[in-house]
Amino acid sequence: MDLRSMIRELPDFPKPGISFKDISTLLKDGKALDYATSALADPFRDKEIELVVAVEARGFAIGAPVACKLGAGFVLVRKPGKLPADTLRYEYELEYGTDTLEIHKDAICPGQKVLIVDDVLATGGTVSAAIRMVEQLGGDIQGLAFLIELEDLAGRSRLAKYDVLSLVKYND
Repeated sequence: MDLRSMIRELPDFPKPGISFKDISTLLKDGKALDYATSALADPFRDKEIELVVAVEARGFAIGAPVACKLGAGFVLVRKPGKLPADTLRYEYELEYGTDTLEIHKDAICPGQKVLIVDDVLATGGTVSAAIRMVEQLGGDIQGLAFLIELEDLAGRSRLAKYDVLSLVKYND
């Protein structure tokens, strides 16, 4: 299946010079969603994944079905103040400032095998923050899976020690 043809590109969104990759067009097609989430899950089936961790918001739309396909639990990584119990907070640098993410402190037990899933790998800042939190909680990261990779932003270079999978690659 040609997943790239299912992703709508919006030029100059959210600002001039940016070509936004809108996955809502893929998500609304049941066969495409099933194909994409299977393609993200299948390479990790032999790794005995116990938890899939995903970052809000579009990461949830991809991560939850991947967790179901792997028979794994699902863990939320959210923006500050959105999780109700005790959280671990991590602030990280972006090209244009900083951002912060949180995860429940009891979301991952030491040694649990984790797959981190997100919709897009760009600069690698967001997934690096998720990695740090998972590792701080003792999770054993088995891989990183992305629907889209923006190759020209070189995020993969920050993730050299991990098994990285991306389904659709853009270089624009």
